[in-house]
Amino acid sequence: MKRYIGILFALMLGVSACQDDFFEPAPENHLQLENVYDNPIYAEGLLLNAYARLPFSSWDISDVATDNAVSNDNDNAYRRMATGQWSAENNPMNRWTGSRSAIQYLNSLLSVSDSVAWAIDALPRAMFNDRIKGEIYALRAVFLFDLLQAHGGWTESGDLLGVPIVLEPEDINSDFNQPRATFEACLQQIYADLDKAEDLLPLDYEMISSVEQIPEKYRSAGATIDDYNRTNGDYFRSRISARIVKGVRAKVALLAASPAYSEATTTTWEDVANFAGEVLSLNGGLGAMAADGWTWYTNTDEIDGLTSGMNPPEMLWRGNRAQNNDIEEAHFPPTLYGNGMVNPTQNLVDAFPMANGYPINDPLSGYDAAHPYEGRDPRLAAYVLLNGGVAGPSDAVINTAEDGGTNDGLNKVESSTRTGYYMRKLLRQDVNLDPSIDTEQYKYKAFIRYTELFLIYAEAANEVWGPRGSGAYGFSAYDVIKALRTRAGVGSSDSDPYLEQAADDKAIMRQLIKNERRLELCFEGFRFWDLRRWNEELNVAAEGMAIRNGSYNRIAVENRVYRDYMYYGPLPYSEVLKYDELIQNKGW
Repeated sequence: MKRYIGILFALMLGVSACQDDFFEPAPENHLQLENVYDNPIYAEGLLLNAYARLPFSSWDISDVATDNAVSNDNDNAYRRMATGQWSAENNPMNRWTGSRSAIQYLNSLLSVSDSVAWAIDALPRAMFNDRIKGEIYALRAVFLFDLLQAHGGWTESGDLLGVPIVLEPEDINSDFNQPRATFEACLQQIYADLDKAEDLLPLDYEMISSVEQIPEKYRSAGATIDDYNRTNGDYFRSRISARIVKGVRAKVALLAASPAYSEATTTTWEDVANFAGEVLSLNGGLGAMAADGWTWYTNTDEIDGLTSGMNPPEMLWRGNRAQNNDIEEAHFPPTLYGNGMVNPTQNLVDAFPMANGYPINDPLSGYDAAHPYEGRDPRLAAYVLLNGGVAGPSDAVINTAEDGGTNDGLNKVESSTRTGYYMRKLLRQDVNLDPSIDTEQYKYKAFIRYTELFLIYAEAANEVWGPRGSGAYGFSAYDVIKALRTRAGVGSSDSDPYLEQAADDKAIMRQLIKNERRLELCFEGFRFWDLRRWNEELNVAAEGMAIRNGSYNRIAVENRVYRDYMYYGPLPYSEVLKYDELIQNKGW
């Protein structure tokens, strides 16, 4: 992909598709499409423009809008959203423009792809075109899912609606005043696109060495090893593949089967379990769970050694590796030259069990409020920077106490913590932000982790087959949760008696799975969407911990101000004003 960067920037400047009204450039797009037939690099640039808009490619930490975290930045969009300023005009969760723009690019390329001279010879040209179209269908499904999650909802008339389904490129003569399709119709369109994509894409982008490895549809047409490697080889590893498509399907189904949507959809929990189980089994099942997957962001040797789009065992799909210190500058504590912007809450800290596996409020846990961080789940200290914890390249001790004496202390300066905690997850501790040194390190954004898929499977399997049922896959919700906890060092010393208790009760297991999902995926953009799809309380006040003279005292930090209708996000107010066929979600 690197050789297309300059082309991509030129396209983004020339086409200007990221304007507020992305239909404005339509005539220009139409004229430029006339040039793609003999210019495959330009045509592929349209596809790369869609890749550049992938919704999960940024480090925006929406946990700040939940009970997981707060921000010390007064202007943080998620902070303002969570404290009463969320509206159809001020919506940091808005995906309307970005995802619909991407779909416009994809539809434009799809309309001409069959006529583009992808290669001189006919068969490689057809093979290349198949792969490009597979990517288009897959990405269109991703962006439609993004729109559905952000803007799907119930209307005043009692209908669960999605968004308008647009399958053709639009231009100045198009009728933009289109009604919203039902949520179910959007789901079926997503599934249909994913099916087409899976049929056209290779399972993985790999170089082959024998004719027998060529898919039959190409082998029977006379394709050579070179033909296949040119069109589907490892050069394209960073692109969406059929294996990734399977993971996307499981994510879509999870949303559809969840309580907030299931009343008006046909997707079942068994569908979810089967979709997730398929991709997990294809990867080796429970035995393939990456032992260090829970610390993927700080597996520094692994990250530094990544080449040619290769994936670590934890990753199904990831972003390109980049060398910068942006996220550390935002979130390191002030004594490490950071801005400490995201502060985990006491609520989240309390969600981590003891190392013996019991929740801290269980009488058998052994939790000591006077020494609250002792004997805890190892993930707590890995994901949250606690008082007395170490951070940075020199393992500096960070004191977050009110009387700690440094700017790392509670509410000392604008860049200090508001909760008594700093975020540790996602950050490379070998980054040195000292202006006289300022070392940059490699990192990448996780798009889909296998841990997420294991958690999807566990949630669905528990609903369908109960805690210990495994369907056709040989592992159960119980097996998954035990494996996740064991790899993190939870319950490993005493066979995890709390998990054994949960395994006898579907409701207890359900809550345990939800909590494990909260912990394993914290700060990765899941909590807000999970609370909404579960119909769980959004207005849990954020709390912190004030430490003075060695005494620990819970403090109120920030109230959440959500209304009942906010379980479903709004359509942009400007769009509803322009198009009378667009029905707004209830309450907005």
